[in-house]
Amino acid sequence: MERPFSQACENNQSPILSVISRHFVEVDFVLEIGSGTGQHAVYFAKHLPQLLWQPSDRQPYLEGINQWLSWAALDNINSPLELDVNKTWPIESTPAIFSANTLHIMSWQEVEGFFSAIKTVLCCPGIVCFYGPFNKNGQYTSDSNAQFDQWLKARNPLSGIRDFEAIDRLAKGAGLRLLEDCALPANNRCLVYQQRNC
Repeated sequence: MERPFSQACENNQSPILSVISRHFVEVDFVLEIGSGTGQHAVYFAKHLPQLLWQPSDRQPYLEGINQWLSWAALDNINSPLELDVNKTWPIESTPAIFSANTLHIMSWQEVEGFFSAIKTVLCCPGIVCFYGPFNKNGQYTSDSNAQFDQWLKARNPLSGIRDFEAIDRLAKGAGLRLLEDCALPANNRCLVYQQRNC
């Protein structure tokens, strides 16, 4: 069986690495939420060998992730965890969390639950990195993002590109402060947060 493949992952992994490599210097373990195909897990673990990378996703994606892990044969990736943000997370604590292209797929209720769980499992002073498209001041940042949002909502009316300001409010409510809002190619951003009450 061929490994699952995402061209978007292939395109964005190098720009994302340029951001997270600066912010994951002081941590040795990263929990990835929504690992999807598993490409990011393999790429980041290969280029950040000092980290132990923990992929996770819902059950239907685990087989594909395992195919990438078997192919890569890296020592610093754990077997993927089954993690559904609607349920209790299968991990008690982590010093860092990474999640790419998930907040616009989840319903808003799931996004809120995601941040509530972050508050529970993130160690002090933990780091959280989100990658994906975000609106600013309630406006799309590009025509392509507007079209993408329409496609998302046609597929699932509960999904959609989130406003940065709404995400930032949830982050602050979870005890996080914004460290960096980095513009990346294809009208995407990487938002980096850290616990502020340590």
